[in-house]
Amino acid sequence: MIGFDALAVRYGDTVALDRVTGHVGDGEWLGLIGPNGAGKTTLLAAITRLLPFDGTVTIGGKRGADLSRRELARLIAYVPQRPILPPDMTVTEYVLLGRTAHIGYLRLETAADRRVCAAAIDRLDLGAMADRMLRAMSGGELQRVVLARALAQEAPVLLLDEPTSALDLGRRVDALELIDEMRRERSLTVLSAIHDLTLAGQFADRLMLLSAGHIAVTGSPADVLTDAILAAHFGPSVQVLTTDTGDLAVISRRTR
Repeated sequence: MIGFDALAVRYGDTVALDRVTGHVGDGEWLGLIGPNGAGKTTLLAAITRLLPFDGTVTIGGKRGADLSRRELARLIAYVPQRPILPPDMTVTEYVLLGRTAHIGYLRLETAADRRVCAAAIDRLDLGAMADRMLRAMSGGELQRVVLARALAQEAPVLLLDEPTSALDLGRRVDALELIDEMRRERSLTVLSAIHDLTLAGQFADRLMLLSAGHIAVTGSPADVLTDAILAAHFGPSVQVLTTDTGDLAVISRRTR
């Protein structure tokens, strides 16, 4: 569904991505992991054409460069790490922005658009807050509102940049479970940067570890989340444990 070939991004003299090549299959969840500054956010932003790059991006077999902004928005719903949140908008008004690509120019949203948004709001457990102003919401509540807007967009590809960073641990799992449920219901393709390596291993079908703008390793969570690989990129204090249920848990050990 998503392909990128020889993708390169520079910020002045700094190379943020150095000719990376990869793909995300139809219905697959690919998790991007790596230390700070590895290029995870840059890769997501390049795919969505939010910054200039060299190389080629394809979405559903179409060159991203050949798509209009409207066509791109119908294919990709993007949840950035720091979304713009107008403080005087209500939850419903903000989530309705996800329908922009489906509404004709100079036209208003339809009853069907409102039903889609109401369903997304309910799925994120925000129904009681539908008329609340964004300025009156907590960071965790706002993160769920942003996810609701992405779901309301009804795009086949979902790009997520640290989608649960403002949520507590229980809410993080709930949000990722919801994303995975929607992925299976709608056959969504998901590409997400995930800071929490344990959660990345639990939810992603495949992991891609970026380091200094390069792809260091890609493979199943069991192949990527090893002591040797993580120590090389995150430091020797990182350790991988296997729980009694067979899940992988990544922890940081004290070194003193």
